Amino acid sequence: MTNVIACIDGSKAMLSVCDASAWAALRLEAPVTLLHVLDKSSYLTGFNLSGSIGLGTREHLLAEMVDLDERRSKLALEQGKYMLQDASAHIIKQSPKISVETLQRHGDLVETLLEQEPNARLVVIGRQGEQHQEQTKAIGSHLESVIRTLKQPILVVMAEFEAPKRFMIAYDGSDTAKKVINRVISSPLLKGLECHLVIVSSNQSQEEAGLASVAASLTEADFNVVTAVCQGEVQTALEVYQQENHIDLMVMGAYGHSRIREFFVGSNTTRMISKSHISLLLLR
Repeated sequence: MTNVIACIDGSKAMLSVCDASAWAALRLEAPVTLLHVLDKSSYLTGFNLSGSIGLGTREHLLAEMVDLDERRSKLALEQGKYMLQDASAHIIKQSPKISVETLQRHGDLVETLLEQEPNARLVVIGRQGEQHQEQTKAIGSHLESVIRTLKQPILVVMAEFEAPKRFMIAYDGSDTAKKVINRVISSPLLKGLECHLVIVSSNQSQEEAGLASVAASLTEADFNVVTAVCQGEVQTALEVYQQENHIDLMVMGAYGHSRIREFFVGSNTTRMISKSHISLLLLR
């Protein structure tokens, strides 16, 4: 687990993914692998069209369709190579000390990331792929599958990325949340940033006591910690806190075992990502 893997495509988030990957690579002292996957569902190659076209005078249509398919695939591969070159140049120009390698695959993004996961310390991916426009609320078609499948940390970025100065941990006291705390403490990724430890609950006094010990662990690891107990609906409460405290990055466990679990799992995960205006670091 050594590389920061940056998922590159033709979306508006491509430069944001590059910037976030460079930021993470410097903090983790890790190389960057720029990954471009040519989706096999978008560019099929070598399929048999003989059953869909008659013989005789129509044979030339079959030949032309096969030729067109091959040309489309070659052009897509070439475009991907140029994107990887541009992305690599962008990172090196900003941070010449970062080691960057490129990787292009033809297939499925989730399957490719699973193959690369043993070498991944962090996966960086845009909220929306090249099939979506940033003004829409939709998330990329592969994103939820990536989040559900991978076990390594995933950094989901928006169309623009700025190095975060403060981050928020959505805490709920579950085993998953405790693992998130331990992973934050053990990693250099967020060291030195202001940490906001936030829980959503109606029992403020009880939760404040529980947060104190967690905050102490973070403080001992040299984090400047701010604790807060918010009330109300989880998503709304977290969004309000994020905006009022100028939070740059949200850190959360992808799957917990409490009220926040009900919020994060399934369609609620999609809703959170689609409505977020800041990057999200998902830990499992």
